[in-house]
Amino acid sequence: MKRLLLTTIAAVLLMGFAGSKLRAARSPNIVLFLVDDMGWMHSEPYGSKYYETPYMEDLSKQSMRFANAYATPLCSPTRASILSGQYSSRHGVTSDSGHQKALPARASRYPANASPSQKFIYPISKRYLDPELVTMVEVLQGAGYRTGHFGKWHLGLSQEHWPEKHGFQVAFHAQPSPGPPGSRYFSPYGVHKTGEPSPKHPMGTITDGPKGEYITDRLTDEAIRFVERHKNEPFFLNFSHHAVHEPWRHKEEYTKQFANKIDPRARQKNPIMASMLKKLPSSFFRDATRTRMARSHSRNTSAIRKAATCLR
Repeated sequence: MKRLLLTTIAAVLLMGFAGSKLRAARSPNIVLFLVDDMGWMHSEPYGSKYYETPYMEDLSKQSMRFANAYATPLCSPTRASILSGQYSSRHGVTSDSGHQKALPARASRYPANASPSQKFIYPISKRYLDPELVTMVEVLQGAGYRTGHFGKWHLGLSQEHWPEKHGFQVAFHAQPSPGPPGSRYFSPYGVHKTGEPSPKHPMGTITDGPKGEYITDRLTDEAIRFVERHKNEPFFLNFSHHAVHEPWRHKEEYTKQFANKIDPRARQKNPIMASMLKKLPSSFFRDATRTRMARSHSRNTSAIRKAATCLR
């Protein structure tokens, strides 16, 4: 994950319509979308003439769009900062090391030796989000929110550092998680419930779906179930896709649409990346779900529809 990490992060506040209007205003629902390894120019709102993200373009016209910001272009530090509200220098996660075995608790943060020609001495990154830190998830849970994490974690390999230990009441994930479980985008995912997590023996709560099921679709299904289950109470949904992290796996019917497409600026030309980006949003808010949710809480549905377009 040494390429430019995604920086398409859409945090959308969804006004809950449970109870009174006063409560809705006081306890907005929160949906955070995080797309892995997606560059800032991989969407139409930020200038792409090749990748197709029309719903993101539509949302950008109704929202605040950031064009000048600081980011840590690596996976684990970004996620740690979002959840803790701290810079990397404070929480200590400074590299994409969240899938590696944790170092001893008393290990020094600095190397014992350095080359005389080395200009800087870099700190050794933590490989997990410190359980002692109070996360935004724990604060929201304390305020009466239902909290759920779906997808990539990359903030700790062993169970004491999993999302369940940081305030998430529901978590659908597998470790290690630099990419999809066991590097598989399609079911069976091969996730185990016991043992020691490793690339060949992923552990977590993800279960196999029908053979050939796409993990992007499965995460969407699980996220929708969470929203429907808690539609009448405030919730925080941390929706963190594995896509578009390598190994690139795609659906051919989408890829064919881009096989002969040409970027007029000759800057982007990857049909597989285009396929994965187009597939990301295709189902967060499917027609059937939209209809069911509209019957029970139409105002919240309108807000969720806008939030869902972030992935399209």
